[in-house]
Amino acid sequence: MQKLIIKGKKVLSGEIKISGSKNASLPILAASILTKKTTLKNIPEVNDIFTMINLLKSIGFKCNFKKKDKSITISTNKFHTQNNVAPYRLVKTMRAGVLVLGPMLNKFRKAKVSLPGGCAIGSRPVDLHLMALKKLGAKIKIKNGYIHAKSDDGLKGAKISFSKISVGATENAILAAFGAKGKTVLSNCAVEPEIKDLIRYLNKIGGKITTKDRKIFINGVKKVKSISYRVMQDRIELGTYVIAASLVGKKIAFKNVEPNLIKTELKVLRKMGVKIKVTKNKILIFGNKQLKKIYLKTAPYPGFPTDLQAQIMVLMTQANGVSKISENIFENRFMHVSELKRMGADITIKNNQAVIRGPTHLSGAEVMATDLRASVSLVLAALIADNRTIINRIYHLDRGYENLEKKLKFCKANIKRV
Repeated sequence: MQKLIIKGKKVLSGEIKISGSKNASLPILAASILTKKTTLKNIPEVNDIFTMINLLKSIGFKCNFKKKDKSITISTNKFHTQNNVAPYRLVKTMRAGVLVLGPMLNKFRKAKVSLPGGCAIGSRPVDLHLMALKKLGAKIKIKNGYIHAKSDDGLKGAKISFSKISVGATENAILAAFGAKGKTVLSNCAVEPEIKDLIRYLNKIGGKITTKDRKIFINGVKKVKSISYRVMQDRIELGTYVIAASLVGKKIAFKNVEPNLIKTELKVLRKMGVKIKVTKNKILIFGNKQLKKIYLKTAPYPGFPTDLQAQIMVLMTQANGVSKISENIFENRFMHVSELKRMGADITIKNNQAVIRGPTHLSGAEVMATDLRASVSLVLAALIADNRTIINRIYHLDRGYENLEKKLKFCKANIKRV
């Protein structure tokens, strides 16, 4: 099993290039089921993407991934050659696998999709997904770990209000309503940039989707175009490396980026005392050893993202005073804390709040990744720790970060995979 070995206390400088968005690519790949042919560009080479590609292949689609230009072309033949099952062996490792449910119902009027897996950061049930599909007219049963769904007469537009904000349920409802007869109105929706990217893609292939605040209006369509589309950059990767630069960077540049994607995060870092220079498509982070305490809570976009909670916690360990962070999205997303404490962090957990006392001296240790974002938080901690840190179970890391070692090595980090 592969490990990362990191020797800390090296000051980093240079430039980090940001990859295409994993969280935008996955629902758009699911949406490609609706088309005869789609070419997607700026696709990151991470394991979750390859799992989704294998899922599309198992359904019956041809997928041609070109490593050189990070593009994939997805095409289909006549419907009768298709398979309407998304198997457990593929969906078990990745939450986004359930997103094929909506487009499969549209195209084949039936679907059998395994209940999803992914990181062990909370229950994340699919009840909101299924509620939306039922409102659109799908008949659904759960049997032997699979969702069995059908819509013999096709899906029909409906008014759907989510009881809580859910990115995945919003995406699945959009994908299902895309080809439903009539008009659908979704209320209390997630409005993450990745959802807006999905809507842009769907409108390019012929969709009629508009948004206002947390409402999404969808007029169902049947005619679909074959297109080429460039996926947005990964704002969570950008946020992760910006936090890394705030920890150990002398001067690190991020070029050809969209600073507004991490507007909230940059505001938080400035409050903590990080020196930041932002231009139209460039972010510069300068080192600062005098970090200030801060109180934070995770929230749906445009709030502070739960996917950056573990990373910002590492930065809090180096701030002067007592910082606090409340996790309001997932109930089990403090699993990295025990590993950070093994490295010397002073963190206590009470209910959904972490209290971090700093600045603390971190020492290298052998640690274990528990989920995707937790694994990268250990990388950040290792960069500032004395001596050597060994990070086990880095397959979590490979689900969502492309060429992490190469990008950090380019900025002079001492990191290797064994």
